[in-house]
Amino acid sequence: MRRLGLAAVLGFVLAVFGLAPSASAEAEPASLTFSTDTATTTPGGTVQLSMTMTNHRTYDVWFVYQTIDPTWLTTQRPDLKYIFTGCTLATAAGSTPCSGTGPANLGSNYGATIPPGQSRTVTLTLQIAPDSGCNGNIGFYSYYYAEFSDSTNATGGPVYTPETRVVCS
Repeated sequence: MRRLGLAAVLGFVLAVFGLAPSASAEAEPASLTFSTDTATTTPGGTVQLSMTMTNHRTYDVWFVYQTIDPTWLTTQRPDLKYIFTGCTLATAAGSTPCSGTGPANLGSNYGATIPPGQSRTVTLTLQIAPDSGCNGNIGFYSYYYAEFSDSTNATGGPVYTPETRVVCS
């Protein structure tokens, strides 16, 4: 009985000071996901790396700033050679070119606003150099910052891409 009383007092103190766990969790304001069109490629090959930003809020996303950088393991293999050679934004009217490929501000690539409950997908073309090394994995990670039309913002990351294995043919 004494333990129950102590637990009740502790629970009350935590609730009063706002330290008790929330009964319901809010959905994240925005999310970023990655996918690739293939898990393996060879030197000279290409991989389509798709990034999808989804707005879970009831206000428009007005602005997104995003970084994309190679993972630590990728940087430890100097024989793996690659570059981003293209960028497209999927729209209702089809794909349109975008800019800012590579480790740069990718915000403008998501197009204008992202309405509540909708997503935007940007696809980067990752070109593996013909003289690239083999039997290593190439992967990236990303952080993002999003601003909403109600003057709030959200950050997220790191979000990791699927790794692509460069194999010898």
